[in-house]
Amino acid sequence: MTRIRRGYVARKRRTKIRLFASSFRGAHSRLTRTITQQKIRALVSAHRDRGSQKRNFRRLWITRINAVVRERGVSYSYSRLIHDLYKRQLFLNRKILAQIAILNRNCLYMISNEIIKEVDCKESIGII
Repeated sequence: MTRIRRGYVARKRRTKIRLFASSFRGAHSRLTRTITQQKIRALVSAHRDRGSQKRNFRRLWITRINAVVRERGVSYSYSRLIHDLYKRQLFLNRKILAQIAILNRNCLYMISNEIIKEVDCKESIGII
């Protein structure tokens, strides 16, 4: 019985994995077993860090907004600004607010002043 020539499917699979690991160093880009281990490890890290990246950006945006808001008024803070925004049903997300805070501070000051005026006016009348 003649020998069966294998390798087409296996070679295709290995080259696909090698392309993924081509930028890795040493054996991590040359040996098939270590390539597969490193690929799994890299994908796990990427999946985990996507969540942490979202958390980190949210923290950054909150810090930026808070810094700009506190610059203007001593008694006013980030939490009060967000609370008042929700009271007025102005649904601006934190990313947009942070961009406004950095690029155009006066615009954020105007927004916060308008919110403060309206909320204070409604509280004095007794609507809220």
